[in-house]
Amino acid sequence: MIPLPRSREEASPGERSLGVIAGLGPAPSADFLLKLAEATDAPANRGRFNVVLEPKAGAGEPRSAAARQLVIFDTIASFAQRGVGSVVLPCFSSLLFLDELRENSPLPIADLPAALLAHIQDHFPGIRRLGIVTSQDLRAAGVFERHFPNYELLYSGWESGDSLEAACADLASQGAQLILPALSELAPFVPGTGPVPVLDPHRIYANYVVSEPVPPRERPFKLGVVGGVGPAATVDFLHKVVRHTPAHRDQDHLKVLVEQNPQIPDRTGHLIAHGPDPTLALYATCRKLQAGEADLIAIPCNTAHAFIDLIQPHLDIPIINMLAVTVSHVRESWPTLRTVGLLATTGTLSTGIYHRALQKQGLRPIVPPPSLQARMMEGIYGPRGIKAGFTSGPCVEDIRAVIEELVQQGVEVIILGCTELPLIFPERDVRVRDRLISLVDPTEILARHCVAHAMTHSRR
Repeated sequence: MIPLPRSREEASPGERSLGVIAGLGPAPSADFLLKLAEATDAPANRGRFNVVLEPKAGAGEPRSAAARQLVIFDTIASFAQRGVGSVVLPCFSSLLFLDELRENSPLPIADLPAALLAHIQDHFPGIRRLGIVTSQDLRAAGVFERHFPNYELLYSGWESGDSLEAACADLASQGAQLILPALSELAPFVPGTGPVPVLDPHRIYANYVVSEPVPPRERPFKLGVVGGVGPAATVDFLHKVVRHTPAHRDQDHLKVLVEQNPQIPDRTGHLIAHGPDPTLALYATCRKLQAGEADLIAIPCNTAHAFIDLIQPHLDIPIINMLAVTVSHVRESWPTLRTVGLLATTGTLSTGIYHRALQKQGLRPIVPPPSLQARMMEGIYGPRGIKAGFTSGPCVEDIRAVIEELVQQGVEVIILGCTELPLIFPERDVRVRDRLISLVDPTEILARHCVAHAMTHSRR
């Protein structure tokens, strides 16, 4: 008999937890569960499986395939919350949307077509003409051509009330060498004997489920973004991720999970004025991204990087260090450079994180004098500053005055070390007194590195 469901904590070591989506009709559900019980109760399998049954997933089945997808997806999500390891879906009609279901499922789904194909190859290696009894919808969708590409497929239609024996006789007359009843409603009525062998899809699938561990779900790379620090800079960063992604269609772009959390306490306010500590809020946001299956975390905020050394050891996924990749970019782009201008919040400057990163690359940072640093902070945080939503007027005048001061000190390359600054200087260069000064945008460099990492580590 099938073991009663247990929680994840109660599962014994090495036990596999299977979530069975039944409820696809009383007769086919009972037939599959009986055959799964026989498979799990075999001497070699006893105690190895914890079976969790959802008998209501197909109750009052929606008519459309799209509506059925939602019902099945909700059931799988419920399984995931209960600690189930993989999904068993003995339903041929689900093949109409199995690819979409796998793409979005939080759990791997045991492959019904793969089970049937493996059985045919092992037990009927010489056959070439496969007869299929199925619905018009499944036949029209070309489902079986995709899953059995090396066979000549012969079809016999079936409607409720039709005889399976008659359909099998029709396929035998067409020259079928093996017959697959490819509808869940037919599985309980597979004839024991006949002129042509008839597969029992439920028994084959049940045996496959217990003998073959379901491989982990494949999923595309997902970028996690700590957003809201600040909000406009996050939007700017996302725009740059899209712009730098080599894509010919929507589906070529990265999956991105953004936790837009403007309530994270101000980083500079904590570092220079003893305001609320943002560490826990930053960490909690990163944990939400990790729980959302992000593979990499980007934080488009320079000052927030003062806190990542404390946060990173508690995460299972990496935070890409925007400051490190920015400084490496500067060194690679200007190999003979010795000094570099640095525009950053007073909080960032107070930590020395940019200074240390630059000095490791043999670069000496030039920062504004205190009076102009105060003016730059006004341009960022003031009532008509960038964080208040302004990208023209006094904020631009303030920041440009700071740039002119650095140029007077001989600076030719300037790091825009606050993610709000590229919002008012989107170009890569700025002309100051007939000199063309290079502006380095850490947000753009971070975006390019995230895209490159995704392309290298894509799971597709």
